[in-house]
Amino acid sequence: MTDSRRHSPAAGTAAGATPGIARGTTRGPETDRTGSPAPVHRAPRPRRPRSGPAAAAALAGTLLLTGCGALPGLGDDPDRITVMTFAPEGTDATNMPGMPAMAKAYARWANATGGIDGHELRVITCNEGDTPRGASDCARQAVREKADAVVGSYSQHGNAFLAPLQAASIPYIGGYGISDDEFSSVVSYPVNAGQAALLAGQGVQLADECRRVAIVRPDTAAGDSLPQLLGSGLAHAGRPAPRDILAPDNATGYAREAARARDLAGAGAEGSSDERPGCVTAALGERTETFVDSYRRLPDDGREIRFSSVSGSVDQPLINRTGGRQGPYEGAFVTGWYPGTDDSRWDLMKKVIGEHAFGDDRIDPADAGVQTTWIAYSVLASAIRAVNSDTVDSRRIIQALDSGTEVTTGGLTPTLNWRFADLTGFAGYPRAANRSVTFHVVRGGRLVSQGKGIDDIGKIL
Repeated sequence: MTDSRRHSPAAGTAAGATPGIARGTTRGPETDRTGSPAPVHRAPRPRRPRSGPAAAAALAGTLLLTGCGALPGLGDDPDRITVMTFAPEGTDATNMPGMPAMAKAYARWANATGGIDGHELRVITCNEGDTPRGASDCARQAVREKADAVVGSYSQHGNAFLAPLQAASIPYIGGYGISDDEFSSVVSYPVNAGQAALLAGQGVQLADECRRVAIVRPDTAAGDSLPQLLGSGLAHAGRPAPRDILAPDNATGYAREAARARDLAGAGAEGSSDERPGCVTAALGERTETFVDSYRRLPDDGREIRFSSVSGSVDQPLINRTGGRQGPYEGAFVTGWYPGTDDSRWDLMKKVIGEHAFGDDRIDPADAGVQTTWIAYSVLASAIRAVNSDTVDSRRIIQALDSGTEVTTGGLTPTLNWRFADLTGFAGYPRAANRSVTFHVVRGGRLVSQGKGIDDIGKIL
């Protein structure tokens, strides 16, 4: 018997969005007129009326729920998909509050337009706290809540959160890419090439711009690999390895590290025939701003030093609040994963934020974390359609992604595909499905494209 829903547009589709395609395809998200990714929505599926003991139980549950939130055991609705987004908030180091806030806005948009393939999307959030214990607690909460996926999240503690998720067969879709474990776990589906790609790409970006490079990075296990990664990009262009400066990741000032970085980056400038400036790369997350504030307070010694960094450490909101074209980031080089925020491919995300974030100032469309969460939920939408079932759960989502579901993101990333035979990872990062980075520079207070970037950073790594 023919299902008429497969031949009709989505009920309540958002203005400008393309009507849904048939379930069971493995195409990526539909796009609106801007070419931006959009989930496919359908009106919720009609349910069979309940009677007898089942109806009585439902009524009792309704009475108990009044004013009391959700009760344990009442969340197993086959038409509802439950996912978690976690990120650190309110910590002394890195904070990513825009990611869970973006997830909530996405869910409001999806549910307002009929759900994703007719399924209501329920998003639960968790503060990861930037600690291994916090990351593990969030993952275990996802297991307890019977989450169908963890989507668009941030944590540098991959060992802590991926083990519980893998044991429960819960997919981890679109992590920020700062943990190496995200690129090796069989339940992880990364949407970018991670911190490794950014640092290697930065080396390529700086190779022709700088005489000598120094890197200031966290004195942590996660930071130990950053100088080698930056060096791989420099070596690709025949340049020497960067000088390495370790820094605490929660300091209130970096005067000593700033002075040392300037000395090492500017060494040999006098009498040199190489007129290029020295460059200082800072990869300290939110503490990059603190480092730059310390750096700008150093007395002028006449040497020209350019500043550089990567997405997650420098973004447009930071540039704006520190003076724009008159601020310390003017002329800085920045390596990122995605197109610049002024690119029209972000228009749909900005529209969703404008209409469904309700003025939540945690969400900034120029934030790489917010952008990653948006792309991750686009992947989830494609997987849900590819499941081709009225019941969607974690195992079915994993099967859909492992079987070759292709996700197109309107040009924000290359087409993503995690089928084992098609994975294009590189050494140490076998799950990477996107090996590209983009180059930007701060001009006139705006983070603008410097050039196309690199389509395949894996060759360098």
